[in-house]
Amino acid sequence: MSAAGPPQGAKLIFPVSIIGVGNMGGAMAARLGTLGWSPRVFDLDRTKARSLERFGALALESAVCAATETIATIVCVVDAAQTDDVLFGSQGIAPHLQPGHVVVLCPTISPDAVQTLAGELGSLGVDTLDAPMSGGPLRARDGSMSLMLAGADAVVAKVQPLLDALSNQVFHISEQLGDAARTKLVNNLLAGINLVGAAEVMALARRLGLDATRTLDVIAQSSGQSWIGMDRMRRAVAGDFAPRAHMTLLAKDTALAQDAARSVGFDGPLGALASQVFASALQSGLADLDDAALLPFLERRLP
Repeated sequence: MSAAGPPQGAKLIFPVSIIGVGNMGGAMAARLGTLGWSPRVFDLDRTKARSLERFGALALESAVCAATETIATIVCVVDAAQTDDVLFGSQGIAPHLQPGHVVVLCPTISPDAVQTLAGELGSLGVDTLDAPMSGGPLRARDGSMSLMLAGADAVVAKVQPLLDALSNQVFHISEQLGDAARTKLVNNLLAGINLVGAAEVMALARRLGLDATRTLDVIAQSSGQSWIGMDRMRRAVAGDFAPRAHMTLLAKDTALAQDAARSVGFDGPLGALASQVFASALQSGLADLDDAALLPFLERRLP
């Protein structure tokens, strides 16, 4: 099968690789494996890659080995620096990809970074999809995460079966690379605002002597409900801070959202404050904890 894309009438499963199989990348690999895709996977933590073999994934010894002879590569690392290293570092995959290969960029990075990386890939004849995701590993595993796309219609069509396998919530924002990144930053800024707000009100509820679990039960059925607030505060009340979503992620994403806001002269009243809370949490040594740890962080911080 040509690396440029499945021919007309080809079966809907084609060779695909995933570079970076942490919480989200691993969940996507497990989903694809159970659907029969046998994705080629690579992670610097080899145990993470090998753990996916039970789902039918193929754990390979280098990113280059994983990506070559495939039609599409999903890059699912943390930030722009890691993405650049995967593609163009000393062991980068980009020089080894065939023209027409599709690189699916899933990290939350700036729109400018998306466009820069896409331009460099384009000079090699490699196509790019701007494809950040949202919803957490459980939803990535069951195919219900949100997948935001920006890129040419023809490139989307080339890998449509893969996108359909990954999620039943695929939103093609536009053909303009960077627009999916912009959408993700808007979403994550709201998630950050909601999470800081949820942690603040739960800290207040406990200060007022209210039962935290009962309070959350009420909020869950009332106007104050938000998905991220419920998800994280349930864990916080249970004292469960094992990282599903590291504090560093929303700290990074809210900071990127503020950069995007400044680039268009937008100065909202809440985003900057939420970003400052996450930055302060990192400075307090909470980087390795789940962002549910905002609750005890605010309880310690508030007089």
